[in-house]
Amino acid sequence: MNAQNTSSAPGHACQVLPADAIYVINGVNIGDGLTGPEDVCAGDIYALDASQAPLRLVVTLADGLQRVGQGSAVGGLGDALLFEARYTMMSTDGDQVDLVLISLPDGARFVLPLSPMSGLNDYSLLKIDDAPQDTGLADLLCVSFARGTMITLASGQQRAIETLKVGDKVLTRDHGGQSIRWIGSTTLRAVGAFAPVVITAGTLGNSSDLIVSQHHRMFLYQRQRNANLPTSELLVQAKHLVDNKSVFIQEGGVVDFFSIVFDHHEIIYAEGVPAESLMVNDATVNRLPAELSEDVKARFPGLSQNQHFGTEAGRQFLDAIGPQTLFKTPRSAPARQR
Repeated sequence: MNAQNTSSAPGHACQVLPADAIYVINGVNIGDGLTGPEDVCAGDIYALDASQAPLRLVVTLADGLQRVGQGSAVGGLGDALLFEARYTMMSTDGDQVDLVLISLPDGARFVLPLSPMSGLNDYSLLKIDDAPQDTGLADLLCVSFARGTMITLASGQQRAIETLKVGDKVLTRDHGGQSIRWIGSTTLRAVGAFAPVVITAGTLGNSSDLIVSQHHRMFLYQRQRNANLPTSELLVQAKHLVDNKSVFIQEGGVVDFFSIVFDHHEIIYAEGVPAESLMVNDATVNRLPAELSEDVKARFPGLSQNQHFGTEAGRQFLDAIGPQTLFKTPRSAPARQR
């Protein structure tokens, strides 16, 4: 990943759980914690031990390997990290969660959830994939727009995201024109959790196809208040909109992703659709590549951005209300100027 005016750093941090904190409550391996791909069984039902606090894993790159870095609560300094597998689970409320199983030389295993997990849900193991050995942990939770995405500036002009630079003023939903404080990019193989979501033109009122990372959240406003929601404003991860018709995951090849940071977590317009900027806090910034993480920390002391107001809508709720309530909704975004 690249950024403007970045500096080097020894490592970046992420939050992991001991593998036995996610354990089988029903199935072939009942009572066992999450194990390697040769031992797990698809269909087993897992639960999260909510009393287990996350642990800080600091990762650094040395000798071509990802290793435990200074300040880690997990492993010994310099220990090589082995990515054993990536698992996909389905929660009882219909959300899919991806997890990466990581092991240390002493055999200790830890799990990095790529989506939030709850001790109130059970999780059914759906899929077992090879681990992303050549991908940094920092790239696993990108919130990004694909190359070519047209972003609306404060002037009303629209420009491709890859042409934007620090200092450019972008139109935000709540604070008018706001200057870009940081912009970074990364190129990833478009497979598994890294394959982008394509929201076809017109589906959300977007003027052209909108291509984003799977965890990127769209900001959708419901004109008619739903009794099951505390607000009319929804934040919806792109992956939850997939219906394989108007919205689909596009696998194959590579994809260039770009992320933008402002002074605050903002809702901006991408292809005319309100969508979030990268939120700066410890959880998100520590997952950036090392050279970017330190740069963002220096520019945003305190890492105190809060999530934009709105209700996070999961897969089960979206299935219940039906895509027709979200798709093909007119948007009052500024006119396109290229």
